[in-house]
Amino acid sequence: MTSLPLERMNELCDAEPFHVGWYLKDLRSGASASRHGDVIVPSASTRKVAILMATLRGVHEGRFALDEAVSPDSDLATTSGCFQWFQPGFTVTFQDVLLMMIIVSDNVSTRHVVGRVGLERVQAVCDTLGMAGTAMRQAVPDYSLPRDHGAGVANDTTPVDQGLLLEAIVAGASDEGAANTLGVTPALCELALDIMSKQRLRSRIPSLLPDGAQVANKTGSLGSNLNDVAVIYGGDEPRFVFTYFTDGVPLESADGLPGRAAADLLAGRLTRTAWDALVR
Repeated sequence: MTSLPLERMNELCDAEPFHVGWYLKDLRSGASASRHGDVIVPSASTRKVAILMATLRGVHEGRFALDEAVSPDSDLATTSGCFQWFQPGFTVTFQDVLLMMIIVSDNVSTRHVVGRVGLERVQAVCDTLGMAGTAMRQAVPDYSLPRDHGAGVANDTTPVDQGLLLEAIVAGASDEGAANTLGVTPALCELALDIMSKQRLRSRIPSLLPDGAQVANKTGSLGSNLNDVAVIYGGDEPRFVFTYFTDGVPLESADGLPGRAAADLLAGRLTRTAWDALVR
């Protein structure tokens, strides 16, 4: 059985001056490991995977329709997404709103979705899966918070929690019982993974994988937290789950380059290390 490359992954993290937590699960063997996997950190926009699944639960329950026309209110000054620049009154389908929330982390979309679903229903999805370190407190980020605001203030999670969620979605895509645990169907789990696979923000987990490697991921960036969570495929088979969370990333590294560049590169190097051990 292929072993997880824990020593090398921890060496890469030890070389950085900021906090790094991750969770790795080999979906073929079932082996898993983590670094600071249960440490609670700000989730930033990785929380949107849970928002997506809570919304798809509402679709399954008949409270929403993916093809219904909606007009998100674009009067939101945000650091993410595209809809803030659209002319007022534009119309898209509800599925388009979910797509934009995930693939460009659009917060106009996020505000619209959470306003309809409710944070309590998003939290319920997390609680169902035993995501004990995850708290949903805000629909969209509070940009007035200090850059290093830490946990317990806004939306929080852990690397292991996000891994549990991704594993549940993967399982639900091929097993009706697993999908029922999420309150959805296998087809809706497949839709969630398909949406995530269209991700445009790919400078972290997917960045150093071979051309053509399929990744379904969701990034999260807020202040000194630069995160990413993903299902990585070998061909059409989901091969491993990897979740990556940082805290205290400096504005500038010792070499004078932006700290975000070091955090992004580390995510790519860790994922490639896992890929070489588990897939290649």
